[in-house]
Amino acid sequence: MQWTEVLATRNTRMKASEIRELLKLLDQPDIISFAGGIPDPALFPVQAFRDAFAEALADGQAAAALQYSVSEGYRPLRDWIAEEMGKIGIPCGADNILITSGSQQALDYLGKLMLSPNDTALVGWPTYLGALGAFNAYEPRYDRLDPLGNRSADSFAEAAAAAGGRVKFAYLSVDFANPTGETLARAAREAVLDLAEQLDIAVIEDAAYQTLRFDGEAIPPILALEIARKGNIEACRTLYCGSFSKSLAPGLRVGWICGAKEVISRLVLMKQAADLHSATTNQIVTEKVARAGFDAHVAKLREVYSARRDHMLAALAREMPDGVRWTQPEGGMFVWLTLPEGMDAADLLARSLATERVAFVPGRAFFADGSNGNTLRLSFSCADEAAIDEGIKRLGRLLR
Repeated sequence: MQWTEVLATRNTRMKASEIRELLKLLDQPDIISFAGGIPDPALFPVQAFRDAFAEALADGQAAAALQYSVSEGYRPLRDWIAEEMGKIGIPCGADNILITSGSQQALDYLGKLMLSPNDTALVGWPTYLGALGAFNAYEPRYDRLDPLGNRSADSFAEAAAAAGGRVKFAYLSVDFANPTGETLARAAREAVLDLAEQLDIAVIEDAAYQTLRFDGEAIPPILALEIARKGNIEACRTLYCGSFSKSLAPGLRVGWICGAKEVISRLVLMKQAADLHSATTNQIVTEKVARAGFDAHVAKLREVYSARRDHMLAALAREMPDGVRWTQPEGGMFVWLTLPEGMDAADLLARSLATERVAFVPGRAFFADGSNGNTLRLSFSCADEAAIDEGIKRLGRLLR
């Protein structure tokens, strides 16, 4: 069979994730890895999950935990999420929440909902690689989102029309973004809302790292700022994508979308057609663990990860040669390095793995146009202080 003859054109836009491929290196014990943006498994609340699974599968509850469920998601979990959203300036109800199989599925659904071939998605430069992977299947073009408001709405619209479509949404991660670790200032968030109003487009706010703030003042989410403008979530164009992957555990694949009921109802139909609903048992145990001790657990994560962040920044200051620049994240899991012009991080990775046994993610994959090869991403979430010291020492040696 000639499979290429029956595949949809979107298949050509689907590429292997460099990060997913690099994760395979974690099985090699001599590799010091700063590659995967993954939580430290030593910090998972394992006993809390054991207890929650035992309770969920106890007599009288097991039938519900193992049965089909509603596509919107487990109601007590949606209630808890709505309560938490209210604490960050997003008053809403359970009907404004759709449970997804991780926030990655949320991005896929939103791309599927809004993008037709040749439509334009406004994204950061760089942006989250997984978002590009999710959107690529729907055959968009990308344009560089300027959160500082230095480019006119008309210029975006005209470029989109010339490509045969229209601008559909702006996608961005505003807190400790993957891959840069940077946080978008309040004025820039407001400017994104202004641009979205002028273009009449949606805003997709990826909040995967929102809970992992180590220092600095918290800035209201874009959806909170829009609710403050308009008075009610039902009048808002922003769709907030949350996740338990970085706060509790990624293996359960529990995330959510929060937005106006009009959009959530359409996404529910998509969920029904795609996989009926997210795993019922996982939703039940996530709700139990979250209600029992979410804030205390997140406080522990912040303590550990902030110490590792500080250690990596100190090591970079000590070991990096002149001409290398890096970000100073206030939270999250990542530091973003910019190398001197002419250096290529993909070539550097090949040499690093062969000689220094240090892994990182080359930055080119985070740019929709494949540019900026002289950048790379380091993650500090899974490396202890000794590994950070040794790994950054080796990387500095290689760069010199």
